[in-house]
Amino acid sequence: MAYPSPVFHFSVDWGGESVSFSEVSGLNIESQVIEYRDGANPEFTAQKMPGLQKFGNITLKRGIFEGDNEFFEWLNTTNLNTVERRDLIIKLLNEEHVPLMTWTVKNAFPVKIEGPGLNATGNEVAIETLEIAHEGLSIENE
Repeated sequence: MAYPSPVFHFSVDWGGESVSFSEVSGLNIESQVIEYRDGANPEFTAQKMPGLQKFGNITLKRGIFEGDNEFFEWLNTTNLNTVERRDLIIKLLNEEHVPLMTWTVKNAFPVKIEGPGLNATGNEVAIETLEIAHEGLSIENE
């Protein structure tokens, strides 16, 4: 009997460097719909055809480590009309660490960094969140 793949074993690479995350979300592609109808069409409905593709922002979460400022350094490359863009490769892995599915993200850059919610009575790991925008997402099923 075949089972679906679990989501808890994955890797994220950018610029050849592997970065550990506890959560990745927002891996979506949407095709906008164009509606068209000419006046001579005998049907009283519009034709629908695929338009531009739209990509949602990707959210990455990970634990905070002392002295690790990589996210903030990347965010600080953002200036008016310029930013350091990076390609990301996100892989869903099987038990042997072999990719089952790969998402390739093109020209990503940070748009938001969020620190953890601080709570004096809490018992959780401090998690920071990085939201990135990008210009393309391709999916490959291995």
